[in-house]
Order: sequence, then structure tokens, then C-alpha cells
Amino acid sequence: MAAHSAGILLHRHPASGLEVWLGHMGGPFWARTREHAWSIPKGEAEPGESDLTAALREFAEEIGSPAPDVEYLELGTFRYSSGKTVTVFAGEALDFDPAKVVSNTFELEWPPRSGRMQRFPELDETRWLPAHDARALLVVGQQPVLDALMARLGIPRDATEPT
Repeated sequence: MAAHSAGILLHRHPASGLEVWLGHMGGPFWARTREHAWSIPKGEAEPGESDLTAALREFAEEIGSPAPDVEYLELGTFRYSSGKTVTVFAGEALDFDPAKVVSNTFELEWPPRSGRMQRFPELDETRWLPAHDARALLVVGQQPVLDALMARLGIPRDATEPT
């Protein structure tokens, strides 16, 4: 059975248009990659845990601070090409900007076959991004999440295309 995760997509609407809050994936595989290397904070749900509870827990673990205390709307469940699914909740967070991100870490043998284990952050950078920039930066499997948010907000997809 494929893994199931839950995550949170924060958004806000300054005068310049829709922005979403994303994180750049950490570790050596993503270090020199910008496009398709950004993600929403997400992670696997534990047995018996609701998707929203899992999303809130994973957000706090990956960011190092609790998710904003706002209303969260379920955008849906999205399937990656690997078969993994992720249920995503969106929340409007006008003033969210933690001073410091303190992400969970993971251990990996690096360099490969060196016998040396190193720890890397799950997310090494986070920021608010205009939706048109976010589309090119999001991992491909999460691009439909951005589309679902825009549909929920009544924003046409071409409204986020660069001019």
C-alpha cells in the first residue's frame, strides 16, 4: 500500500496578487536545484490520526513553530506518480512569517558509499512566493494543489502566469 501524507498550503493576497508559502527541500539531492524542488510542509499520517491533525503536526515538525491558528479548508487528496497520496489543507495566513525555521532533519550516507552519515534539514529555506513563481518551483506532484487552491479562491489559472 502506498504511503499517505497530509500537508498545509498557506496563502495570502497582498496587492501584488496570490502568494503561497513553500519550503525548499533540504539535503544534497536538492542543494543545487531550484525548479521543482519546493514543497508544502507535509508528512506521513500516523495510524488513527486525522489528516488535519497530521498536517498540523508535520507543519510544526518541519518548520519549528505551530501552523497559524486559522481556518483550514481541505483542498483534496492528490496522487503522485509514485502512488503516494497527500491530503492538503489550505489556510489564509496574512501575517505568518516565523523569524527562524528549525526543520526536522534526516540522516543520509553522504557522499554515497563513503560510510559517512550526515544529517540534513527536511526544508532548508522557506518563503512567500507569488503563485506564478510557485508553479515552476513546486515539485510536479504538488502543482495540482496550487490549481485546486486557485479554483477554490475563484482565481483563473492564467491570472498567475507571468506577464
